[in-house]
Amino acid sequence: MSPSLELPGLLQALHALCVIAIALRVVMRRPARGVALAWLFLVAIFPFAGPVIYLLIGERRISRRRQRTLDRLRVHYASSANAVLERDLSDVDWSRHGEAAAAMDRLGRHLIGSPTLRGSRLELFDDTRAILDAIRHDIDAARETVFMEFYIWQAGGRADAVLEAVLRAAARGVLCRLLIDALGARDWWKGDQPRRLRDAGVELRAALPAGVFQTLIGRTDLRLHRKLVVIDGAHAWTGSMNLVDPEFFKAGAGYGEWVDAMVRVEGPAVLALNATLIGDWLLERGEPRHELLAHAHRVLPEAGSADVQLIPSGPTRSSDTLLQMLLALINAAREELVLTTPYLVPDDALALALRGAAARGVRVLLILPEKVDSFFTRFASRSYFEELLEVGVEIRLFHGGLLHTKSIVVDETLSMFGTVNLDMRSLWLNYELTLFIYDAGFARDLRDLQEHYLARSHALDRRRWRRRPFAARLLENAMRIASPLL
Repeated sequence: MSPSLELPGLLQALHALCVIAIALRVVMRRPARGVALAWLFLVAIFPFAGPVIYLLIGERRISRRRQRTLDRLRVHYASSANAVLERDLSDVDWSRHGEAAAAMDRLGRHLIGSPTLRGSRLELFDDTRAILDAIRHDIDAARETVFMEFYIWQAGGRADAVLEAVLRAAARGVLCRLLIDALGARDWWKGDQPRRLRDAGVELRAALPAGVFQTLIGRTDLRLHRKLVVIDGAHAWTGSMNLVDPEFFKAGAGYGEWVDAMVRVEGPAVLALNATLIGDWLLERGEPRHELLAHAHRVLPEAGSADVQLIPSGPTRSSDTLLQMLLALINAAREELVLTTPYLVPDDALALALRGAAARGVRVLLILPEKVDSFFTRFASRSYFEELLEVGVEIRLFHGGLLHTKSIVVDETLSMFGTVNLDMRSLWLNYELTLFIYDAGFARDLRDLQEHYLARSHALDRRRWRRRPFAARLLENAMRIASPLL
């Protein structure tokens, strides 16, 4: 007997009214069918608790103030786009890349007004200690501005050397602004490093603060998952790595060191990265500041051969843009599609695209960490393995640590690199930053890195996987059903 049938008559009536009200709200908001059904099921079988949970995290709710600020910022982003158009930096020679890349450019422009910018230089780094040393070096060379945003910052090791570089920059008069997620870095916020930064004159702000008041006006599990450093508005760093030293980060958790990659960017693409970071800062302040926006409008000369399209994403009105770009990239594959992600909990469209690519004869290689740090994600992810293996997708499990790099390479010509995981939280809830890179040279560099990961991976055997215990299958499928709610 369900819990609702055991309630006294009045409470049963109230529960029924709650279910009807939530059902009407879900129907009118038109979420994905799987998401809608999962919420309706939860609300129906858990009296009162289900509706409360739905009201807390069932919708991609952002506060009205944040939405108003986003609307105002769109005007300033349009000014940046006009500056790009005036310099013809979006006039890309698409004959170098093919029709699929040109179609992706049109898609990004149409959905969020983000054009491809030609002529950037991208340098890929995969040694996390070298990454921290290089970021520190760039900060030490800064003359005007140091803008940074991260999901996690943890004290210890070379991360402390980066902090000291920021302190030195502030001491010599460089404008330093740091935006760090309130929950992702909650332990860091409790330490003394935030105080040291503020005492030195660094402007430091917690992104998306959580609390009772924030819960009433918007969801508190929508997180700033971006990792971005912009120095003097002239060069930038982005990728999968948080501001942590892997030797100290979650040491002893049993997953090994986190394995990440970052890219150093020079040239016009820095304009889009800088504008995104400044926009995130202004969202937290609530009001645009024109001296900051002047930095966002700076146009840079060409520095290399890469044509780059930046897709910033989050729980906004255009929240399906990133998913559509990923689908277009996957569907562009003709020979080989190689993906790395730490968390694989795709929505239906993404799962179908991966299966469809393999079914039409594309070699699809999916590289995942053997161990991940999330219980729910670990089992929800495994529920997809059998159907992917059945159509020929090759699943490789990385055993050299927790592989955290997020990348896609298509036919060694097109690539994706950034902060987005192939899970529904990244696709629909988090604020992410993704580069779609139209450059064969960078694609080969990224493919070489993926090959390095493959050398430390083992193949998942389809027949052996199908013989796993019934209890494991049951848990996996239960987590899969719940995954739209996670």
